[in-house]
Amino acid sequence: MSANPAPRSGTWQFLRDALAGSQVDLTAGSLNRAIVMLAIPMVLEMLLESLFAVVDIFWVGRLGANAVATIGLTESVLSLTFAVGMGLSMSTTAMVARRIGEKDPEGAAVTAVQAVVLGLCAGALFGVPSLFAAPHLLRLMGASPDIVATGTSYMRIAMGGSGVVMLLFLNNAIFRGAGDAAVAMRVLWTANAINLLLDPCLIFGLGPFPRLGVTGAAVATFTGRSIGVLMQLYLLARGTARIRIRASQLRLNFEVFGRLVRVSLTGILQFIIGNTSWIALVRIVSTFGAAAIAGYTIAIRIVIFAILPSYGLSNAAATLVGQNLGARQPERAATSVWRTGLYNVLFLGSVGVAFVLFAEPIIGLFTHDPAVLPLAVRCLRIVSLGNVGYAYGMVMLQAFNGAGDTLTPTIVNIFGFWLLEIPLAYWLALRLHLHATGVYYSIPIAQVAMAITAIFLFRHGRWQRQVI
Repeated sequence: MSANPAPRSGTWQFLRDALAGSQVDLTAGSLNRAIVMLAIPMVLEMLLESLFAVVDIFWVGRLGANAVATIGLTESVLSLTFAVGMGLSMSTTAMVARRIGEKDPEGAAVTAVQAVVLGLCAGALFGVPSLFAAPHLLRLMGASPDIVATGTSYMRIAMGGSGVVMLLFLNNAIFRGAGDAAVAMRVLWTANAINLLLDPCLIFGLGPFPRLGVTGAAVATFTGRSIGVLMQLYLLARGTARIRIRASQLRLNFEVFGRLVRVSLTGILQFIIGNTSWIALVRIVSTFGAAAIAGYTIAIRIVIFAILPSYGLSNAAATLVGQNLGARQPERAATSVWRTGLYNVLFLGSVGVAFVLFAEPIIGLFTHDPAVLPLAVRCLRIVSLGNVGYAYGMVMLQAFNGAGDTLTPTIVNIFGFWLLEIPLAYWLALRLHLHATGVYYSIPIAQVAMAITAIFLFRHGRWQRQVI
């Protein structure tokens, strides 16, 4: 009996260490411990992000199908900004992790400064024109006049804040690459907690807050993210145990900047390919009306609720690959990817089964509209069929990115999204007359095909020889 308390104490201490950000050498010692120490804060970081995604649509769903459709159409356009942010983030994580693995924290800090400059430029490029083009973008996506009238202010704020989105992504990518996953977690938790609190207040005008309707959701998001960015900049200037940006490093280093741009270009293209496919899918769905868009948006938000924590596991694999390649341990890097992929399959596969079995009561939490509910239920069930493939595929693709090999995932994405998913969705929906259901089926088919391709290419081993 006396042996039981010690393991419990050890387990709780392990969890506390992971959440506190205790420093662990990711290139030596127990690999399982390294994976879990990184994965716990990364998964929790993404969990709150995914919670925000469903809570946001929960409140907006009370405003009707047009409001939900506004978010769906806006986010399909905003996904281009996310694509650039994610491409820059993966390159930043890879380069920072490689420098940390080489025991060069100053080099990591110099890379971080170049990433912030690049993010500011990209944010301005997207944000400023969107302030003027918002209604035209909505019409381009197939929005009805009612949706344009409802959603123009929402899109202006959501797209106009692209610079904040970029910095939030990039600064947390710096922390992850350095192995400071707990810092990234705390920042995103703060940003999303503020967002969650402000959402109902600004949407419905609770207490002293104005009633802004769907626009209130955009204001809440922008406010939370802006506060998160201020936290990040303060922490980078003050310094953590692994990385600190000093005043003397606040300048352009054209050699490092050029390398970051080079690695980022294919990384950005990789995510643009993926995200433009979602735009294409939404555009096809929009031909079947506001109810189809709303059903698709609700179901995909719920899927994202499960996928984002899995993405946290994938980020852990990317950091482990980068640091272990920097330490000249490619075998340890490869083993970390296979183990992380297995953990991800167990998690996301279980969630997929739950979504298939309980789709109707889950969707019922977000809408009771008789035109929307059956479409959303069908979408959730069909898309969840691809969870196991998606779980392994995302880890493999993030492993390539963590090594700085952003070209291979780009090629996989071209094959999976542009050559398979979009043509298949069009053919099933419009040629075989399956309507929105045809779009739903194209998603798991493409994800499984991409996972098989990624596993084959990962075994080939070219990523181990990448120089960044």
